[in-house]
Amino acid sequence: MDRFSYRGIFVIVTTPFTDDFRLDEEGLERTMDFCLAAGVHGVVANALASEGFYLTEAERRRAAEIVVGKAKGKVPAIVAVSAPHYWLAIDYVHHAESIGADAVMALPPSLHPSGPAEIKAHYKNIGAATELPLVIQNVSGQGATPLSAPLIAELVREIPNARFVKEESAYPAQTVGEIIRLCGDSVEGVMGGKAGKTLMEEVRHGVAGTMPACEFADIHVALWKAIAANDDQRARTIFNRLLPLLNLEQDYGMPLMKEVLKMRGVIGSTAVRQSGFRPLDDHARAEVAALMDGLADLMLPQYAHRR
Repeated sequence: MDRFSYRGIFVIVTTPFTDDFRLDEEGLERTMDFCLAAGVHGVVANALASEGFYLTEAERRRAAEIVVGKAKGKVPAIVAVSAPHYWLAIDYVHHAESIGADAVMALPPSLHPSGPAEIKAHYKNIGAATELPLVIQNVSGQGATPLSAPLIAELVREIPNARFVKEESAYPAQTVGEIIRLCGDSVEGVMGGKAGKTLMEEVRHGVAGTMPACEFADIHVALWKAIAANDDQRARTIFNRLLPLLNLEQDYGMPLMKEVLKMRGVIGSTAVRQSGFRPLDDHARAEVAALMDGLADLMLPQYAHRR
């Protein structure tokens, strides 16, 4: 892309596996075809909803190559380079550069909580290793080190290429507003996460878009189009119709994402490497199917729910 644009729906591309848990490269290509057909404004490889930490180093590289290759010339592609230490992250940064990624995204040091000095060293070393734009990802949850808005503002001011933020910690909408106020012109865009569940509140704070998982990409795009057109009534109608599925995604996590993609004919297996979630049973699948049937008018016909 001639100019990195950071606005709209940037989906986290789910990484499909075969039933025996091998990387499904063809399935990943089909997932990218679906995302692009849905009209997403950008894509992200190897992030949390990609099961990025559950991929081997070789798989992370290969998945990034497929996502960036399919996106090239169409939409910006961001590669997540998160790692426990910046020395490891920098290796992923160099690979992302070599394959033509448009930006990289990084969490603070993962696995164990980090202090402000460690966080600053982490991001400053990643930023110094590349000329690509750097997206700072702020999350809460197990193993995460949430960043305060003032610390994010310091990072954005002190690291020239740290121009973007993905915010999905506690009270994300208010934190989006705090980051924007504290950073001023130093930040070019702050996006939300959490599947877009707080997007309508985030819009009031000036959010640039959201980064949901990709299974409802066409519906998220329809929602953003209504927001961008200042059609609040339509945006709220779409949001309210989508919200029950996003609630189920929050409950079931990765298994829900892959069940939906399989139901929509995008991938062939619901195999998940990430632990900690209960798989959907027949009743849960029936509920998901009913909710998707009610959203068929917002789905691409070729990717509507297949019974």
